[in-house]
Amino acid sequence: MTKQKHFFLILLLGSLTALGPFSIDMYLPGFPAIAKDLGTSIARVSLSLSGFFIGISVGQLLYGPLLDRFGRKRPLYIGLTIYILASLGCASTKSIDALIIFRCIQAIGSCAAAVASIAMVRDLFPVSENAKVFALLWLVVGVSPMIAPTVGGYVTSTYGWHAVFLVLMLLGLLNLVASFFGLPATFKPDTTISLKPKPIILGFITVLKEPQFYTYAFTGAVAFGGLFAYISGSPLLFMKIFAVSEKTYGWIFAFLSIGLIGAGQVNTLMLRKYSSEQLIFGALICQVITAVVFLIGSINGWFGLTETILLLFIFLSCLGFASPNASALTLAPFTKNAGSASALMGAIQMGLGTLASVAVSLFDTHSSVPMVSIMAMTSILALAILYFGRKNIQVKIEADPKNSAVSLH
Repeated sequence: MTKQKHFFLILLLGSLTALGPFSIDMYLPGFPAIAKDLGTSIARVSLSLSGFFIGISVGQLLYGPLLDRFGRKRPLYIGLTIYILASLGCASTKSIDALIIFRCIQAIGSCAAAVASIAMVRDLFPVSENAKVFALLWLVVGVSPMIAPTVGGYVTSTYGWHAVFLVLMLLGLLNLVASFFGLPATFKPDTTISLKPKPIILGFITVLKEPQFYTYAFTGAVAFGGLFAYISGSPLLFMKIFAVSEKTYGWIFAFLSIGLIGAGQVNTLMLRKYSSEQLIFGALICQVITAVVFLIGSINGWFGLTETILLLFIFLSCLGFASPNASALTLAPFTKNAGSASALMGAIQMGLGTLASVAVSLFDTHSSVPMVSIMAMTSILALAILYFGRKNIQVKIEADPKNSAVSLH
């Protein structure tokens, strides 16, 4: 594979992976405007975010078997088409209930892109390069929370919140065209795979029984729950508690995203010296310390806007190390059923993220304590899962950072 083709594939896979995060982040600055226009509260508007997470959780389980049965491209095209139509529905809605439903459908469409792109990483690149490729995808994905809220803030303030979903519809269309012309056929359809409920469920159970899968999948998913708590709680935190404008909120969100991007790229360099498992441990320990300090300070009212931004920056940077390594180790044991493994990993991540998001949405307060409490709980639980779960792994498959070959431990 030439460097130019390698770069293009990473960019395109990153764009597909970023479609979901972009859809999450871009409309966040519009929460107050949506609440006012639809006659509801910001807390209820945030349920449309929870609806999006639910759609991704369910949708990924649907697309996993389809990607293994029909190949990567056909289910991807169908998913992107659903996303485009649902985005149009969001743009034209007149009620909060309809918005929640359309957001759920939009998510079902977008998760086809996420599952397909992750499975294609496993198809196109050796296991030894997966952690590095995932880190590069994080670079592309990480740009979305930098750009999306900032663009969303300007679009909302200039054209209204409905226009945000028209922009998302256009992004879906661009991804569909780019995928049709730019993606290779990475996986030969396996016609032996049944799409009946029982074989599909048994296939997921087979994946879930792999100790390396459930240890790192749940470690990464629970840790990622802290990010969902932050995303769901940040509009209330910054625009209501700290009373910043829509545009300022977009810039703050963009700045905090630098932590995810920077950590992901430093992670690529550190893989030359340390294993993925070592990096996950270090990141989660730092994340726990940060979250606990943040929680104690929030309860006692120690932190203003500057301190809050700094602690969130450190917290998100820890995730920038933990997430790509957890993803690489989760999928490393799989080849034939990588699509189902990718879907199940994503469903677990989004399912737990939904719980964190809903938990934050239940509290419409003038305090950051509910959001930070969930961030602290997810961090501590993730570290505990990793510590105890790795003892069940008899043979661990991961990339050897010293020689870029697969090592068995």
